[in-house]
Amino acid sequence: METKFKKLVLCCAVLGTFSSVAAAQSQVTLYGIIDEGIMFSSNTGGASGGKRVFLDSLSGIHGSRWGLRGSEDLGGGLSAIFTLESGVNINNGQFGQGGTAFGRQAFVGLNSNQFGSLTFGRQYDMLVYFGQPVTVPGQVGSVPFGHPGDLDNTSNSLRTNNAIRYMSPNFRGLTFGGEYSVGGVAGNTTGNSGYSLGAAYANGPFTVGAAFLYFKNPTSATPGSGFFTDNANGATVLAGSLNSGYQSAQAYQVAIAGATYTVGTVTFVTSYSNTQYANLGGRLSGQTARFNNVDAGAKYFFRPDILFAAAYDYVTSKGVTATDGSTLGNQHYHQVSLMADYFLSKRTDVYLSAAWQRASGTSSTGAPAVANVTLLGDSSNNHQYLVRAALRHKF
Repeated sequence: METKFKKLVLCCAVLGTFSSVAAAQSQVTLYGIIDEGIMFSSNTGGASGGKRVFLDSLSGIHGSRWGLRGSEDLGGGLSAIFTLESGVNINNGQFGQGGTAFGRQAFVGLNSNQFGSLTFGRQYDMLVYFGQPVTVPGQVGSVPFGHPGDLDNTSNSLRTNNAIRYMSPNFRGLTFGGEYSVGGVAGNTTGNSGYSLGAAYANGPFTVGAAFLYFKNPTSATPGSGFFTDNANGATVLAGSLNSGYQSAQAYQVAIAGATYTVGTVTFVTSYSNTQYANLGGRLSGQTARFNNVDAGAKYFFRPDILFAAAYDYVTSKGVTATDGSTLGNQHYHQVSLMADYFLSKRTDVYLSAAWQRASGTSSTGAPAVANVTLLGDSSNNHQYLVRAALRHKF
């Protein structure tokens, strides 16, 4: 009996050892952010106009989300990785990103400490990884700091489906990556496909980044495909008069570059982006609409728990000439943004942000240009201000 008991104890000890090793080699993390705010828009609702007060959990510094992130150590510095991340509208319990279940990210792949990572699935493009961090939206966040219409995707309005992505390791401050989206259109291997490239270099207080994206047939009739129609409901982000007249574009591209510099408790940021809707159809007869965006801003930690931020953004478009001789899209946007953020703890903060925007010229539809802070909807006239008071909690 004593011998059997000793054997049982030994087996349990061995199994416990293997369980500990397995736990050390494989891990899954549940994480999330709840960013809920009350928002006031001075002038919205299109032609009807009027003020609007509403609750929002998708347009804050971080859109509300929950996710699972996992890795398994395969040995030799190689690991299997995955991420499943869903946007959540906490005001009605629905998914974010147009009802897409894991609309923020859903990918699996391999990561090597020496050679970088290769992943497959629904993912962010290189604009988000290398361009956005050196822009005002990337440094501050929240809709009041977004570029008008989010023309260059620096507010993460879009994800790339069917994507193959490579990200390099860090080479003494230099990182780079590339991504290709397989279109999946039968008989047309390049239809609804695209690619993006990016790189960044960080050295002490200075960081510089640049990225480029190109997508063919960005608007698709099939929900969840294409670039502008990447969500499950198939709705296009070309909804405001700023760019709704360019839904016939057969190609879309963005080039962006920017830099940040930190001095003590102050970080300065500035960026430039060029966005193009190419080979337009209908009465625009193969022309290309071009937008140029310049931003500049700063964030200042008055105390470790109090942050202030301010920024200015300017968008201009030369416009295109229709077959009837009229000019469309000759528009200009000025935007000023402010924010104060108070950190109650490492995981919880409250903040107040605001933006004022003024538009001029002719929109992409041929009508007078109207204001539209990020993607919250056209104003009934050429000016608009937006205020957001919010509570954010990370877990």
